[in-house]
Amino acid sequence: MQSAFRSRLHEPRTAVVIGRWLGAAFVICFLTGLISHGLQDPPGWLRDHLPSRPVDGYRITQGLHVISGIAAIPLLGAKLWTVYPRLFAWPPVRSVLHALERLGIVLLLGAALLEVFTGLLNTLQWYPWPFPFRQTHFWLAWIAVGGLLLHIAAKYPEISANWRRVRAAPVPGRRAFLTGVAVSVATVTAVTAGQSVPWLRRLDLLAPRRPDIGPQGLPVNRTAAAAGTAGVRAAGWRLTVAGPAPYTLTLAELEALPQYTALLPISCVEGWSASAHWTGVRVRDLLDRAGARAGARLRVVSLERYGGYATTEMEASYARDPLTLLALRVNGEVLAPDHGYPARIIAPNRPGVLQTKWVSRLEVLG
Repeated sequence: MQSAFRSRLHEPRTAVVIGRWLGAAFVICFLTGLISHGLQDPPGWLRDHLPSRPVDGYRITQGLHVISGIAAIPLLGAKLWTVYPRLFAWPPVRSVLHALERLGIVLLLGAALLEVFTGLLNTLQWYPWPFPFRQTHFWLAWIAVGGLLLHIAAKYPEISANWRRVRAAPVPGRRAFLTGVAVSVATVTAVTAGQSVPWLRRLDLLAPRRPDIGPQGLPVNRTAAAAGTAGVRAAGWRLTVAGPAPYTLTLAELEALPQYTALLPISCVEGWSASAHWTGVRVRDLLDRAGARAGARLRVVSLERYGGYATTEMEASYARDPLTLLALRVNGEVLAPDHGYPARIIAPNRPGVLQTKWVSRLEVLG
């Protein structure tokens, strides 16, 4: 069977070099994915310690997550091409160590392929599967890391022997192949990273989203029509703030309160991000008026009738940040319906899905 795979590049040194690059992409993608998951669904021990700064924190980490995930696709293809003759080796299991190596490959390969496939479709907002994406993506990442660690442990002697260039025998074509892979990864990154890296925006040819296209120059994931809020009118809208001293405001009364403007990015789990000047009332001022204590969390309730984020919770670190606003305007204009008219949340270092639109109620928790 081995004679059918005649390329001299099916050899350990090439596999190790590609594996290093792929491993780096996986580590970056895994760590930034943990950050995103922690911000969206923090465990109890972390909930009260989420930072609202740096302002661009989520923009950077989620941008790196999607960039490294996309870069991993050509790297994974190159790695598989380099090692696939061994996948057909016979007998399939020769020893306990070989069985562990095979198990690591099965876990790593299966989880990695599903991760990049579902992750890529998530950037397109296409979910043709029946299972929840975010939770499945999270646990697949842990399976992939477990498979990677098992694979490294089983293959450590071979990896160590081929890690340094001076120990590897020269193979014709290796340098050209590795250069081709590096150029392919760089090209894919350059033409997709512009959705989160502003200075690469002119090269944004294949990215799923352009962050400067949409109502008021900002993208929209969920429209007012899709959320069931297209019929919201100022005359019938009220903001209810529930706390020790509850009160209700009309839109005119909310506009009469002190207004603040903050330059903040809105960053989405799909990887795109865009900055805008948001104007509105500071959330902490609304909480103070309701008699909320300094460490109180906040529940934000939307008029959204369809979707999984009609109600979100905000930790005190965000609610008390002076840049966190109940925004009424963006870039000097009244919010468009698709951007959350008449009022929406905008906060620093926070995932876009938690920047609740069409807000109708703020509830002090604790």
